[in-house]
Amino acid sequence: MPKNNSTRKEMLAVEIVIGKIMRIGVLFSAAVMILGFAMFLITGNSGYPATSFPTTLPAIWQGLISFKAYAYMMAGIYLLILTPVLRVVISIYAFYQEKDMLYVKITSLVLLILIISVIVGHH
Repeated sequence: MPKNNSTRKEMLAVEIVIGKIMRIGVLFSAAVMILGFAMFLITGNSGYPATSFPTTLPAIWQGLISFKAYAYMMAGIYLLILTPVLRVVISIYAFYQEKDMLYVKITSLVLLILIISVIVGHH
């Protein structure tokens, strides 16, 4: 019985960590988006011609270095998308620590599907 109780405590601790990471990720991505929006409102310029905006990571990175408003907004969106992916990675680690290999495999498959969908969706 003590092992079951310690497993529950470990799972609760992992759930708390995952919850904190999700909140921090959402707040950080929102802050980056708000910064980009504020830059746009202050300057009145997106940093890009007409209706174009950065869509690749190198273009976003270059835009961040150049202080382009749309690049900050897109970086915030990318960070928001990556937050649940980070949750999946942490879940894999947590299941591995519990030696629950079935859930390690299932969650790893979910991560693989997420990675494939990002790659396919980008092309």
